Amino acid sequence: MALIEKFFVIASEHPVGDDAIKEGQIVKLDSSQEIVLYDGSGVALGVAGDTKSTSASAMPGVYAGWQNRVNDSFDETSASGMMTVYHGGGEFGTDQFETDVLTADVGVSLYASTSGKLQAASSGTAVAVLTKAAGSYPSGVPGTDINGDMALAGENTNRYIEFKLLV
Repeated sequence: MALIEKFFVIASEHPVGDDAIKEGQIVKLDSSQEIVLYDGSGVALGVAGDTKSTSASAMPGVYAGWQNRVNDSFDETSASGMMTVYHGGGEFGTDQFETDVLTADVGVSLYASTSGKLQAASSGTAVAVLTKAAGSYPSGVPGTDINGDMALAGENTNRYIEFKLLV
C-alpha cells in the first residue's frame, strides 16, 4: 500500500495503462509504451510513485477504504493519465513485498515478482538491494509503538522494508 521516498535519482512520468497499480509496486513499459504492472516478463522500468485503483487508497499508513481524493475515486493518475516512475537509483521504504523477504538478510538482492512486488527468490535481473529488514516504521505521530511514534500501518502486517533501487 505504500512507498516512502527517502531519496530518489530520477522521477519520470509515463502514460499509464489499464492495470491497477499500487504505489510501491514494480512496473514496466508495455508494447504501447504505457506503464503496466510487472508480470515476470520483459524488463522492469522502476517503482510506481502513484496509485491507479478503483477501490482503495495506497497512501502510507492509511486505511485502504479511505478516499484521499474524492473526485478521482482513488486514482492518482486520473487527471493526467500519467504515472510517476522512480528509476535510476534511490532509497525507499515499502510494504509491497512478498513474504520471503521477511526472512531475507540485509544486503541480498531483491527481484520483481510476477505480482509486481519485491521478492528475495532469484528471478531474472535484480531490481533492488535490501538495506533494512522488515519491521515497524515510525509514522511521525506521537505514540508508543516505535521510537516514540505510532507505527505506520500497511500491508504485510504493518511491516516495511527499506531498499536501494538498482533499475
